[in-house]
Amino acid sequence: MVFPDGTHAVDDVSFDVRPGEFVSVVGPSGCGKSTLLRIASGLERHTSGECEVDRSSLGYIFQDATLLPWRTVRRNVELNAELQGMPKEERAAKVEQAIKLVSLTGHENKYPKQLSGGMKMRCSVARSLVLNPKVFLFDEPFGALDEITRENLNDELIRLFQSERFAGVFITHSIAEAVFLSTRVIVMSARPGRIVADYQVPFAFPRVHDLRYDAAFAELSGKISHDLKGSHS
Repeated sequence: MVFPDGTHAVDDVSFDVRPGEFVSVVGPSGCGKSTLLRIASGLERHTSGECEVDRSSLGYIFQDATLLPWRTVRRNVELNAELQGMPKEERAAKVEQAIKLVSLTGHENKYPKQLSGGMKMRCSVARSLVLNPKVFLFDEPFGALDEITRENLNDELIRLFQSERFAGVFITHSIAEAVFLSTRVIVMSARPGRIVADYQVPFAFPRVHDLRYDAAFAELSGKISHDLKGSHS
């Protein structure tokens, strides 16, 4: 991807993600991680090469929750389904299920200004879940949250992934988050972004909170950190 101002964002990047795979992408700031996600979603057009994605069933979670302030949780969650023309009765059932999946039951009638940062992100995830996406793209959705909230949402996302088995791509700056969530972790170099490593994550699902303190977890995180430091040079 080369932008009109000549910025060479990514170069010679090639990988695929299958249903039931959750792939995290880590790399230095400005290496093109988010650009890759925007290309996958169709928001950006790559300047060369090919990108094949099933966009007929795609969920995209931005860095910001992007909720409509005048809509309640329930009305925000039903937005995508409403825009797709889903019948009202089916929509109501799907919305209720999605709200339950992200643990927002009891908060349906609250407005975004009444929600914590973590609850806003849950609402954003639920909005995409209503359409049962086969492909889920996450652009650093938990980056602005405190560590405890972030870890709790990681635990919930693992649970969602296990139940829905979508193909997931997750952009993050956190190595621990990438290893905890993923079946694979891709490491990118400084701009122009290239893939410098691709790790299979060996830990079985379900993943428990204390996995983060396991010696094998620390060892894999250390290898990725080493690759990241090398990617800056």
